[in-house]
Amino acid sequence: MAGLDLTGRTAIVTGASRGIGLAVAKAIAAAGGNVVLTSRSQESADAAAAEVGGTAIGIAAHAVDEEAARRCVDLTLDRFGSLDILVNNAGTNPSFGPIIDQDHARFAKTFDVNLWAPVLWTGLVTRAWMGEHGGAVVNTASIGGMAFEANIGLYNASKAALIHVTKQLALELSPKVRVNAVAPGVVRTKLAEALWKEHEQAVSASTALGRIGEPEDIASAVAFLVSDAASWITGETMVIDGGQLLGDALPFRQGAQLGV
Repeated sequence: MAGLDLTGRTAIVTGASRGIGLAVAKAIAAAGGNVVLTSRSQESADAAAAEVGGTAIGIAAHAVDEEAARRCVDLTLDRFGSLDILVNNAGTNPSFGPIIDQDHARFAKTFDVNLWAPVLWTGLVTRAWMGEHGGAVVNTASIGGMAFEANIGLYNASKAALIHVTKQLALELSPKVRVNAVAPGVVRTKLAEALWKEHEQAVSASTALGRIGEPEDIASAVAFLVSDAASWITGETMVIDGGQLLGDALPFRQGAQLGV
């Protein structure tokens, strides 16, 4: 599809040293785009960029470090001459348990990385380039932001807020900048290991499409959303979860097998 061609465009992908971020960087590069991958350390950023290959470069920038973020935006413009795509992928979940049992440090870190960082980076790229020239932003949310689960309520609350902020930014930055989000389900990443590693078979069996997600599943959706093929889409959150939000698929499969 011609609309998926990203040749000549430049993207920053935060939190791109592994998992979904790295897969997104690869997908954008495969579509012809230039990619800047950020990570907390220069070593991991460089390693990820080398894995992507081509024109990709890595820059050390902790997502909530405003000075580092500003430097990354400036370096991107100096190197490539444009900044057309931003993927706010960096995320964290330092908390576990009921919300009322979390201390302020965990609360602040969760919301700083998962909510403030996307606002920070979106503001920087808009003022530096997109506000005048246009562009596309995609935020990595979660189906947790649309549901309620034991023990990860604080994380889910931060993602629910990100979904709301995505819509707000889509209006505030229109018509020049499109802002969308993706909401992954359980994906094979380090951040989500607690949700699948010890019981992948059970999670897969209860999922409508019969497996947990792979980072590439999310990357394909992001590449679409930042492309011209999605030029009339803004303020949306695309759920990519294999049907997990639909509920437990096992009773339906069992019924089919019994001829019910």
